[in-house]
Amino acid sequence: MKKGTLRQILLITDGCSNQGEDPVAMAALAREHGMTVNVIGVLDENERTDGLKEIENIALSGGGIHQLVYAKQLSHTVQMVTRKAMTQTIQGFIHKELQSILGQDKEIEDLPPDKRGQVVEVVDELGETMDLEVLIMIDTSASMQHKLPTVEDALLDLSISLHSRIGENEYALYAFPGKRKQVERLMDWTPILKDIHTIFPKLTTGGITPTGPALKEAIDAYQNKRSKRGLLDDGYIEESSS
Repeated sequence: MKKGTLRQILLITDGCSNQGEDPVAMAALAREHGMTVNVIGVLDENERTDGLKEIENIALSGGGIHQLVYAKQLSHTVQMVTRKAMTQTIQGFIHKELQSILGQDKEIEDLPPDKRGQVVEVVDELGETMDLEVLIMIDTSASMQHKLPTVEDALLDLSISLHSRIGENEYALYAFPGKRKQVERLMDWTPILKDIHTIFPKLTTGGITPTGPALKEAIDAYQNKRSKRGLLDDGYIEESSS
């Protein structure tokens, strides 16, 4: 089986979108382009969010996972959601492959126990060996201001926890809203988020939550990355050597 690449958009927010494109529609578009959209809603103690339904619908349309979490539990949740989404995506792919072989009405559970065990082993192996790209979208609206240090630590922990995987990891980091526009790129694709502590202290928070435009920007970023990689593979761009 070809190793391939798992592509995730990880959306970290604490409220409803209130400007720009419909985020649920943008999540569906991302899914059509081969990306999984996962959403983590960050709460304070005793806080309820009016954005729960939107968080659920974004993840559902994006083929991903959603989770509401208190800020102090964020680090574990970011790692769990990323890992769980990887497994879910691989299982979905294998399920389609099995259906093409066994028939549309067949499920993994219909396999004999020994065959099911082999499928689980394949899923686990691919989870460790497939390349992983995670484009992280951070809500920097006004209500997120005091939660950003926790987000920073959680993302660094994520990078460290996935570093032991055999497959390659790459991360990109965006904020919405940005200083001068709706969405701002904070960090281009990198194998480890080691410079994250130099970025977060400079972040400013604002009032709006342009979640739809953020997801649209994420799709564009992935498309640009693929285009550049395609040119490299075809030999049109040569990487300079020193």
